[in-house]
Amino acid sequence: MQRRRTGTIAVVSALGMTAVLGGCGLTGDSDGVTLKLVAADYGDSKDNSSRKYWDELVESYEARNPDVQVDVTVYSWNDVDRKVREMVEAGEAPDMAQIGAYSDYADKDLLYRADDVLSIPVQADFVSQLAAAGQVNGVQYGLPFAASTRVLFYNKTLFDKAGVQPPKSWDDLAEAAEALEEKGVKYPYALPLGAEEAQAETMQWMLSGEGGYTDDVGTYSVDSPQNVTTFTWLRDELVGKGLTGPVAPGKLNRADAFAAFAAGDVGMLNGHPSLMKMASDKGVKYGMVTTPGIDGESKNTLGVSDWMTAFKKNGHRDEIGDFLDFVYSEENVLDFSREYDLLPVTTSASRTMSTAPEDENLKPFLDELLLSELYPVGKTSWASVSADVKKRIGQAVATGASPKEVLGQIQATAMKAGSAE
Repeated sequence: MQRRRTGTIAVVSALGMTAVLGGCGLTGDSDGVTLKLVAADYGDSKDNSSRKYWDELVESYEARNPDVQVDVTVYSWNDVDRKVREMVEAGEAPDMAQIGAYSDYADKDLLYRADDVLSIPVQADFVSQLAAAGQVNGVQYGLPFAASTRVLFYNKTLFDKAGVQPPKSWDDLAEAAEALEEKGVKYPYALPLGAEEAQAETMQWMLSGEGGYTDDVGTYSVDSPQNVTTFTWLRDELVGKGLTGPVAPGKLNRADAFAAFAAGDVGMLNGHPSLMKMASDKGVKYGMVTTPGIDGESKNTLGVSDWMTAFKKNGHRDEIGDFLDFVYSEENVLDFSREYDLLPVTTSASRTMSTAPEDENLKPFLDELLLSELYPVGKTSWASVSADVKKRIGQAVATGASPKEVLGQIQATAMKAGSAE
C-alpha cells in the first residue's frame, strides 16, 4: 500500500532511489491538524539538547505547511521508552515516537507500516541493514532514525609508553593489555558488562568470536559453542589475569568506562562515535581500529539503531507521512547526524558523508555500518532477553564462573520468551 501524496515532489536520481524533496507539503487536505511527536534527547546539556534540533526542523516544516502543527516533547533516554509506553497504555498514543524499540507495538497492530506513511523513494533510501532490522515478519514498521557502530579505541600515549601496536586479534589484544598493565595502566582493557549497556559489549564480543545472539535462521543461540568459547577466553585471558581494571566487569557501566577513557585511565575499549568528542575535549590522543577477532580483524561488528514509529491511534496517516518525508530529507538527516556524531540512516546522506572532509572522523564508523549486525529487535522477545543479559552476563566472566552455565540461563530465558511470539 502506497500512501497517496498531496504535494511532495519526489524525484528518483540516476544513482538510485534517492529522494530529492522540494516544495514539501500538504495541499489543502489538512484542517488544523496537530501532530504529537515524542522524541529522545541525544544531547548532554541544554545547549545541544535535541529540543533545539526539533524546534528548528518543525519551524521550517510549519512555515511550508501552515495547516499542520507539530507538537514535540523531548525526554531523556532514561525516560522516553517508559513515557511512550504509559501514553499508549492510557489510550493516548502520540502520532509519532522516536524511541529505542518498536516490535511490541507492531505486534499489537498499533503502528502504521513504513509503506503506509513514507513515499517509495524515501523508504527505499534507508540503509539496507537498518531497513531489514526494522521488519517484523518481513514487514517494516520501525523506521531507523539514528545509527552507530563500534570500533576499538586505544590511547596512543599509553600504547607508545608500553611499546605495543593496535591489536588485530584476541591474542594481540591480550598481549597489549599485559604490557599496559605492567606500565601501571588502570584499565588495560575496559570491559563494561554492567547493566547500562551490557547487551552491546556482549554482542560485540560474540560477533568477534564468530557467534551472536541468533543463528543464521534467526533462532536464539546464546549458548552456542562459539559464544561459550568467547566468554571462556574473556574469563581466562583478560578478567582472570587482572587486565580489565579495578571494577568488576559486571559492575562497570559504559558511561563510566567512557569517562575513564577520557580521563586517560583506559588503554583500550570498544566505543561508538560519541567517545571521539569526549576524548578530544580532555586532550586524549586516541586511535581507532577494527574490533579484534578470534583470528584477526572481526568480520562483523555491532550496529545499533534507534527507531521512529508512527501510531495509528489518531488517524493522521497523510500528515504523518508528509512530515516524516521531510524529516528524512538528506539535509535534515545530515544535520542531525553531524550534530550528535551519529551515522546517517539513509543511503543518500551516507554517500554525502563518506566524501565530505568535515565528516572524515566518522568515516571508520561509516565503513563498518555495511558490515554491521544489529540486535534482533524485530523479535518481541528481545526486550526480555536484553534485560536478562544485563542482569547475568557479568557473572559469565567472574573468576571460577561457568560461562556455559550462565549463557545457558540466558538461552533458557530467550527460548521461553521466544515461544510466545
